[in-house]
Amino acid sequence: MFTTLSPAIESAPYDLFEAIETLKRDLNAVVLAHYYQDPDIQDVADYIGDSLGLSRQAAATSADVIVFAGVHFMAETAKILNPDKQVLLPDLNAGCSLADSCPPESFAAFKADHPDHLVISYVNCTAAIKAMSDIICTSSNAVSIVRQLPDSQKIIFAPDRNLGRYVMQQTGREMVLWQGSCMVHETFSEKKLVQLQMHHPDAEIIAHPECETMVLRHANFIGSTTALLKYVQHSDKSEFIVVTEPGIIHQMQKQAPGKVFIPAPPTAACACNECPHMRLNTLEKLYLAMKTRQPEITLDPTLQQQALKPMQRMLDMSTV
Repeated sequence: MFTTLSPAIESAPYDLFEAIETLKRDLNAVVLAHYYQDPDIQDVADYIGDSLGLSRQAAATSADVIVFAGVHFMAETAKILNPDKQVLLPDLNAGCSLADSCPPESFAAFKADHPDHLVISYVNCTAAIKAMSDIICTSSNAVSIVRQLPDSQKIIFAPDRNLGRYVMQQTGREMVLWQGSCMVHETFSEKKLVQLQMHHPDAEIIAHPECETMVLRHANFIGSTTALLKYVQHSDKSEFIVVTEPGIIHQMQKQAPGKVFIPAPPTAACACNECPHMRLNTLEKLYLAMKTRQPEITLDPTLQQQALKPMQRMLDMSTV
C-alpha cells in the first residue's frame, strides 16, 4: 500500500508503511493511535484505542520509544506513565480544544473555592491539570469511578461539562462542573440529527457522552469510542448514525463489515465534526518524527510525579 507524499517532504521514502515498520524495529518503537486519527495512521499503528486503552498500553509497553499518534495531552499522558522512555508526537500543534478550555491558573482558583471537594479530571486535560487532580478518568470509566466513591464525598468534575452532566445522570451524584467542552462534540446539530434519522428510520443513533444533552437524548446507545465500536459489532442492527468524531468509522467498517455507518452532521455546512487537531498528524509527519526522533514530549519531573499519582489511581480503580 502506497501513499502520495507532499512536495515539501522530499526525503521521505515512497512506501511509508514499509519505512515505518523498519523504524519500529530499529528503534524498538511502538506506535499508539487514537480512533480519531487518519485511516492510514490507524492501519500502521501497533495499537488503536480510546483514552483508557491507550493509557493502559502506554503504561504496559516495553518499547524504548513511544510514537503517539493523537493530540498533545495524550502524548503527555504517555510520558507521565513512562518518564524514562522517549515519547514522540508527529505534530506538536495537535492540541485539544477541551484541554485548552481549562487554564491551570483559573482552575487552581476554582479548586481553591471548593477546598472540601475531591477533583476528578477527564484525561482530556493538560499535565498541569492532572497534577491538581485526585483521580483521572476517561469516558470509559468515569461512571464507575464516581460510583466507587462514598456518597458523602463532594466532587469537582473537570474539564468537560457534558461528560460531567452525563455522569451525574448515570450516578445520581451532584458534582461541581468546570465549564469546558469539546469543539467537535458540541458541533452536532439536534435538528439535523432528527432529519437524518427520518431518512434512515431503521438506523440506531450511537453517541459519545461528550455530546450535549439535547443530542444524547436521541441516542439508542451512549458510550466511549471503544464502547461504540463494540456495540456495533454485537448489535443485530445493520445501520448506525454515529455521533462522534468520524475517524472511528474506519474501525467500525473493519470490525463490522457489511454494516452501514453514517456520520452525524454538524450544525454548519462544514467538516466541523472532524477534529482539526487530530487531523494535523499525517503519515509523513509520523515517519519523520521517528526518523529524526522529534518532536519529543518533555515534562518537568516534579509536575510529572504529581500528575502520575491520579493517573495511577485511575488505573487501579478501572475494571472496564
